[in-house]
Amino acid sequence: MSDLLERLRGRGWRMTAQRRVVAEVLDGEHVHLTADEVYTRATTRLPEISRATVYNALGELVSLGEVLEVATDDRAKRYDPNAHRPHHHLLCSRCGTIRDVHPTGDPLADLPDSERFGFTVSGVEVTYRGLCPDCTTT
Repeated sequence: MSDLLERLRGRGWRMTAQRRVVAEVLDGEHVHLTADEVYTRATTRLPEISRATVYNALGELVSLGEVLEVATDDRAKRYDPNAHRPHHHLLCSRCGTIRDVHPTGDPLADLPDSERFGFTVSGVEVTYRGLCPDCTTT
């Protein structure tokens, strides 16, 4: 059983066939699919699944904190099942490929008190931008 499915079962999330397919599509490392990509992949496994069901399941997974919604500029939102291991993202500026990265150090510690402006900071999102190997060679 996948890590995401295991976490959802542990939370008592009602596992319908449609929800299971959405979770299976999202399972894996470096998975950052758009809602439309999730829908397309889900229909190959369960042809009768509706687009609305996929969108609703994604919304529930985000609300549960089991999937992260990743926004990258003006591109479509992507869904990241790696919600329980702190990480940053590496984004190809040309093709939009996203990879999870786990740099050492604490980016929150890099923010000096003088730059917090009284905020109580609870999290950090870092996106590194550049060109992936495929886009560098083309």
